[in-house]
Amino acid sequence: MTPTLTGLDHLVLAVRDMAASLDFYCRVLGCAEVTFGAGRKAVAFGTQKINLKVWTPDLATTPCEARVPTVGAGDLCFLTETPLPVWIDHLTAQGVAIEQGPVERTGAQGPILSVYCRDPDGTLIEIATPLLSKAG
Repeated sequence: MTPTLTGLDHLVLAVRDMAASLDFYCRVLGCAEVTFGAGRKAVAFGTQKINLKVWTPDLATTPCEARVPTVGAGDLCFLTETPLPVWIDHLTAQGVAIEQGPVERTGAQGPILSVYCRDPDGTLIEIATPLLSKAG
């Protein structure tokens, strides 16, 4: 029997400035700040969590870390039920530049409509709404 995965519990982003990252993910994207362990920080939304770690030169030598943690190397796609024009207005009001969109893309469950921006470290942030299938 081949083992199967059931979901994504969390992912980890290396960041330059914890305060700036928490501000972006909480104020701009509406995530909740979470403190866990020995004062570690994360942001949560829905049933998912993004752990945030301040990048230091020795981060890659710590056990159970990415081999080459790099600030801004992520490319994250978030699903939303909020219409994208509302997101565009919100992002603009928060001073966040829209890099592209709305554009059609292919998501994990089918077609999506997406807008793109970046977090303070340059991580690409995609905010998407599912599109109804054009077939049938």
